[in-house]
Amino acid sequence: MQTRLLEKIKTVQNENEFSGSVLVAHGMKPITELSFGYAIRSERIKNNLSTRFGIASGCKIFTAVGICQLVEKGKLSFSTRLDECLNVEFPHFDKRITIHHLLTHTAGIPDYFDEEVMDDFEELWLDNPMYKIRSLRDFLPLFQNKPMKLNVGERFHYNNAGYILLGLIIEQASGQAFSDYIQTNIFPQADMTESGYFEFDALPSNTSVGYIDFPDGTWKTNIYSLPAKGGSDGGAYVTVNDMGKFWHALVNGHILRKETLEQMLTPHAQVDEEEDHYGYGVWVEKKGKEVHKYHVMGYDPGVSFHSAFYPSDCITVVVCSNKSEGAYGVMKGIEQIISEERNK
Repeated sequence: MQTRLLEKIKTVQNENEFSGSVLVAHGMKPITELSFGYAIRSERIKNNLSTRFGIASGCKIFTAVGICQLVEKGKLSFSTRLDECLNVEFPHFDKRITIHHLLTHTAGIPDYFDEEVMDDFEELWLDNPMYKIRSLRDFLPLFQNKPMKLNVGERFHYNNAGYILLGLIIEQASGQAFSDYIQTNIFPQADMTESGYFEFDALPSNTSVGYIDFPDGTWKTNIYSLPAKGGSDGGAYVTVNDMGKFWHALVNGHILRKETLEQMLTPHAQVDEEEDHYGYGVWVEKKGKEVHKYHVMGYDPGVSFHSAFYPSDCITVVVCSNKSEGAYGVMKGIEQIISEERNK
């Protein structure tokens, strides 16, 4: 399997000029570890297995775990209403919105970046400069006074603003800044020693820069495309090995109790008419009645990320890229080999 994976990944990389790092592991044992491209192009510094990558929305799973931990401590419940656990005024929001609705993207609230009507993330910063977005409350003016988009519980609608609210709830319930909470209560439990929420203008060593490529072969970095510091909806930096450790710690009960983990991984919201569902901060893909994989993904300008755990095979895959595209193709190639090996 290892040889076939190596060949497949290298083929996809050559076709798409993939830049980033890849981990495929069985349990905690790596099967394949590879890196391609440059973490910093101008200095020709290569990506390596210890390079930190932004993972955009892939870190919603950390936010969901934080909420689950506070539920275990009795500070919240999944049925707690938004207006009961967050001292912020939302004049047009439905009073029936609960933490469960926010976790499953079924709250119906407006999003600050609505993927159903917007396609250029950089439009957000025309009136709200990205260099001023450094805390969760800095995101509030982007959606706080807008009307509801849908009725509560009407349907799944992927929503970044909902996860900003969940981060604010964590701050209020824990008394810690969101990033401090995650780096104190989640990353250590998974031995994620290299991961964190960093500011664009104060990145630590061995952190990749995100790149936006243009059709004519030119490029730019994403420094002016994203908030100065990411929040609870997206913005963490991880290494592929740290993300592999996270999956292992999560599914083996090192971070949450068994019953809480089961609640988190339950396919609560159906995303489409096929196999995709959403739990708490994690996508759940089913084949028939069985769960095929739990997975997370993230896309921002200069960032593409996919990671999954396949319970029937006990295989973890992490694909981090510092380009706007590329992670999906590598992920699909890896899944093809896993499927073929399973069906031998």
